[in-house]
Amino acid sequence: MTDWLVLAARSAGYFVQATSVPGVAQRTGATIYYLEFFRRSDAPEGREPVMALMPNPGDVDIVVASEWMEAGRAINRGLVTKDRTTLIASTHRDYTISEKMALGEGRVSSRELFEIALGSAAKLIGFDMLKVADAAGGRISAVILGSIAGAGVLPWGIEEYHHAIKESGVGVEASLAAFEAGRQAVLAAQARPLTAAAWPGNHGVIDSSDYTLDAVSEPLRGRIVDRFPTALHALLGMGAARLSDYQNDAYAVAFLNRLGQIFAFDAARAADPKLTAATARALALWMSFEDVMRVAQVKTRRGRAERIRREVRANPQDLVQVREFVKPRVEEICGTLPASIGRWLLASPRAHRTLARFTAGRRISTSTIGGFLLLRSLAALRRLRRGTLRFQIENQRIEAWLRQIAEIAPTDYDLAVELAECQNLVKGYGDTHERGWASFSQISALAPKLIAGPQAAAHLRALREAALADDSGSQLASAIAQMPVAPAAR
Repeated sequence: MTDWLVLAARSAGYFVQATSVPGVAQRTGATIYYLEFFRRSDAPEGREPVMALMPNPGDVDIVVASEWMEAGRAINRGLVTKDRTTLIASTHRDYTISEKMALGEGRVSSRELFEIALGSAAKLIGFDMLKVADAAGGRISAVILGSIAGAGVLPWGIEEYHHAIKESGVGVEASLAAFEAGRQAVLAAQARPLTAAAWPGNHGVIDSSDYTLDAVSEPLRGRIVDRFPTALHALLGMGAARLSDYQNDAYAVAFLNRLGQIFAFDAARAADPKLTAATARALALWMSFEDVMRVAQVKTRRGRAERIRREVRANPQDLVQVREFVKPRVEEICGTLPASIGRWLLASPRAHRTLARFTAGRRISTSTIGGFLLLRSLAALRRLRRGTLRFQIENQRIEAWLRQIAEIAPTDYDLAVELAECQNLVKGYGDTHERGWASFSQISALAPKLIAGPQAAAHLRALREAALADDSGSQLASAIAQMPVAPAAR
């Protein structure tokens, strides 16, 4: 896109300078490409302007971001100003490393970012550039160029843009089509200005179309409809579909049976079934914990190869290689084995040392027959999952958690709801899972001591938020020390 702009500017009779300011992908921001233009006819004869190597806050006429968070970074750097800058941004989200690593809900609010952008820019234009590029069959860079042309900020016409694309000589027809699609998208966006309604939720919507009530079998659907109120049907349908895919329909039935015991408390209250809803979300996630079989199942799922090809925009004749990086811990190896064998191996220092030899990181290519069949064979072992050590451990923990909710609910309903919400501390695998389980164990041990106390639910919520705030456990320890039930210092 930068090369195209350089060619277009020179064709239109401008001096142009293009520089790049490197970033480190999603950690400190992507590379910024900065361009300055100066009309040759305005320069004294024989003289050339001195141009800046990087943008200065307050001096930028147009900022283009190929992803919504990149627009936020530009605003944060001061590059977008109310008196001067036209901000053109793609409204889709590619979640950053920090958002994905958060223990709790780490996604930045797209709606809040919209409010900031609206108050920061002289003019805000937003549309889904990735969607437009896919529909046009071209690259997003051509869509960006078209959006710049459509905005009309730069002082030359469409002919110069077309000349630049043709001059480059690479993918000309596809690029011209994507360019025009981007230009038309900007014209449409200007006619219908972006509003907060573009983001239905606080963070945007995550596609869960594979897990819906319609996706479950007829017996499961009937069980949900007959036993639970309408307000819970969509949520329970998602949970049942997820667990049926994870294991089988019988496993999804076990999920609904467990929830039936919790729903009894809501049925007695004849009010909003908050406890059942909170428990259902948490239970569906916990019962589909990530073990080796689940990871292998997801990596060899039907349609994944096609999705990857779409994401990298591979042509039909292109070969795409996919390499998976795996690094199982000893605990995960033992967790996949029958419970008795797994416990024996974990208890044996000698066996532990032997298994440690197999924990080095390995790369498996799922685009080869051998690599694909290896992971597919591991995925097939989920039929034996109920007999594995990991399943028995997680199942015991789930049962203890459900019993605790059932014991607390009759006395302190709101506290029971908060305890159900605490399950979101237990997620992921490896060290992340262990840290989350340690925090969950500490909080659940304190819950019975808070029953019927003043602001019991608020206290438990504060502990959960402290545990989610950092993964070191320091904030949770501090919050526990301030609780009215905290043990006396020795």
